[in-house]
Amino acid sequence: MSRDTVVAGRYAKALYGAAVDEGITLEVEAQLKTVVDVLHFDAEVKQFILAPRISQTDKLNVLRTALKGKVSEAVMNTVELLVERRRTDIFEELLAAYIKIEGDALGIGDATVYSAYSLSQAEQDQVAAEFSQLTGRKIRVTNVVDTSLLGGLKVVIGDKLYDGSLSGKLTRLEKSFNDKQRR
Repeated sequence: MSRDTVVAGRYAKALYGAAVDEGITLEVEAQLKTVVDVLHFDAEVKQFILAPRISQTDKLNVLRTALKGKVSEAVMNTVELLVERRRTDIFEELLAAYIKIEGDALGIGDATVYSAYSLSQAEQDQVAAEFSQLTGRKIRVTNVVDTSLLGGLKVVIGDKLYDGSLSGKLTRLEKSFNDKQRR
């Protein structure tokens, strides 16, 4: 585990505690996702935040103005603290740690579902229901289209892969034949 992951975990734990106190745990997750998307995937914002010639005060003033009324006080305080401490590089780890803490506390699991085509909401709901029964957690589905799949699904929940793809089934079938030939 890297040092950044440990540090991000501490911030996530504190942020989750503040979110619980305010009763806004899921809202904080959504707000944090938005902040991460903007700070890490918008090239201009990222360049601004990383610019050494711009003072921390100016960066904070711009962020406060941009985020005012859009994020909770807990998220704003966390953003300010990380900018002041020049730790904007850990926002993605912070989000991942927050989601894990929140999921463990609320019994929620996040599943990334890889499919050959975009799944309809009904199909996503069906996958969520089946994996909720399997894991004993409420499952939230994120669908990722993987055109290399011929058919079927690959589902990743935490560190577990459930491979129901056609290529996965063929690989298991081939392994089965090879095992029988060796006997």
